[in-house]
Amino acid sequence: MKLSRLAILLGCAPLLVRAHVVSMSTGELRMDGPTASFELRMPMYEIAQLADPQKALLDHLRFGDGHLARASCQEEDGAYVCRAEYEFPGLHPDSLPVVCTLYEVTVPNHVHLLTATQGPNSDQVVFDQTLTEQEVRFHPPSRAEVIVRQSASGMKRALQSASGLLFLAALALAAGSPRQAAAFAVVFLGSEWLARPLGPRIPLAFTARFFDAAMALTVAYLAVELLLLPDGKMRWLVVAVLGLFHGLSLAAFPVPYQAGASGAQAAMLVPLAAGALRTPKSWRSPAAALLLAAALGWFGYRLWN
Repeated sequence: MKLSRLAILLGCAPLLVRAHVVSMSTGELRMDGPTASFELRMPMYEIAQLADPQKALLDHLRFGDGHLARASCQEEDGAYVCRAEYEFPGLHPDSLPVVCTLYEVTVPNHVHLLTATQGPNSDQVVFDQTLTEQEVRFHPPSRAEVIVRQSASGMKRALQSASGLLFLAALALAAGSPRQAAAFAVVFLGSEWLARPLGPRIPLAFTARFFDAAMALTVAYLAVELLLLPDGKMRWLVVAVLGLFHGLSLAAFPVPYQAGASGAQAAMLVPLAAGALRTPKSWRSPAAALLLAAALGWFGYRLWN
């Protein structure tokens, strides 16, 4: 059984190692009076399906009341780079609203990291399918403001991750006592943080659907553990390894962002564990089988859709 467990983990590894790279693009907006220059960098594999990538990408970025004056895009070092000039009817000395819906033309969980600069001041915001409208502020934000904003973004992302929530449910089901539930939570969240220095050192880039599929495989593996080894003694080690894979998805984000995600995960684990511990033992195997089916279904959906 130990050999089969190792074989499953090794079999999942090629997909799971993809988890460090989120589907991500970057943008840099430089305001200069009533004009602005913008540079967008998008991985080439994200635009393979687009007939006119320049129009598709720039149409899904709006900077307040500015209008696109001119633009050019080309491939540079494996990235699709667009440089554009925008003109505004007036000045924006304090802030600028930005709308970003790049996820509509790339993949559903695409993330765009925008840095906006005006004179000596700059701001940085993160966009995804849950955060499409934000405001960049051209004044030095307070430390508290930065922490609150990034933490809220991390919490929202954690609570809206289907594969992440499925894993938390499986983790709660794996605990046989309140003490074990607390230990699993500590091991899992601790492993996610241990993954931060590993993420930047993995030189791989894959599409987001493989990343989400890999997350679903961690749920499937834990569900199989519960079915085949209901009283497994080394489950904490399995939780630690799978926690590393989940942590790779957060390694590229600022520390407050991951702190917010960890807080949301911990908050979700409390009611999930309480409910699982009250579940009759005879229901645990059917519940694990249901989680396995849900994880494999999500795996297939994200892999092929």
